[in-house]
Amino acid sequence: METKKLVAVLNKKIETGKVMNALAHMTVGLISSYPNQNFGVINYADKDGGAHMASKFPYIILRADNSNKIRTLRNACIEKNIPFASFTNCMTVGGWEEQVERSKATSEAELEYYGICLLGEKSDLDELTKKFSLWM
Repeated sequence: METKKLVAVLNKKIETGKVMNALAHMTVGLISSYPNQNFGVINYADKDGGAHMASKFPYIILRADNSNKIRTLRNACIEKNIPFASFTNCMTVGGWEEQVERSKATSEAELEYYGICLLGEKSDLDELTKKFSLWM
């Protein structure tokens, strides 16, 4: 039985298109930032030999009431050394160079979190995310 899972917690106050974009960027960021992590990617090949790549781990999408709830979760991940990627308001306007500069010029307390993606042991993530609801 697999013991790992992926979890994304998204800010329900952010427009759906923007938060889905953030989800995609965070997922790529998480996978790229932790090359030694096992993300359980396998090929769900169809009968005709077509490849359908996805993680065998559960990937649960949850919602947070606001940015501060995500900030608190992020801090808990740092404390427990749980791999994560987060996405903020500084990462939405202009090209990536401008976004990097805007991020550097903004204190963490001023950031509005769009979401966070986590990878970890199911039991650890369940404990950290039990207060969040499923994204609907």
